[in-house]
Amino acid sequence: MTDASPGRSRLIATVDALRSALAESTDLLRFTLGGTIDEETAAASEADGAPREFLDFCRVLDGASCGPSVQLFGLEEAEEHQFYCGPDVDSPLNLSPEKLFCVGMINETPVFLDRAGGGVLGIPDEHGEWVDAERFKRLAPGLEVFFLERLATMEYARLASIDDELVEYDDWLKLLRRAGLAG
Repeated sequence: MTDASPGRSRLIATVDALRSALAESTDLLRFTLGGTIDEETAAASEADGAPREFLDFCRVLDGASCGPSVQLFGLEEAEEHQFYCGPDVDSPLNLSPEKLFCVGMINETPVFLDRAGGGVLGIPDEHGEWVDAERFKRLAPGLEVFFLERLATMEYARLASIDDELVEYDDWLKLLRRAGLAG
């Protein structure tokens, strides 16, 4: 995706709106928006096996802690969490670092980028322990779409399992509202 593409432009505009709202919101401390990675860092990480789609995203936003239960990793943190992609003899999932790249966590469950198809994969809600899941659930067709349509909207409240009574107290939702991204 080039910088001129509509998806990339929307991502940049959304991240800019979040950064502006955060700069004006000194009361919001529980989460952070990452910076960006440079071309040299991206090239070195790609040579080490990081997927291009993830690196392209990190060129715009190098991670976001949306609250205590939802995190999208920046490059450095993602590199530290790739152990989730390794085979597990007790898991029926087809885990493989050649097929998956861990990009974040939702409610203590890893979220993966499918290296072949680019989709963002999670575990269906009905499973208690993620390694016991028998299949992956496709959360979005790509990382930009996952961020724009699942994390930068009110859909975040469902993903984070935020109780209706606590919605008004969630700092990420406050930031989304202040950035004009959620009602």
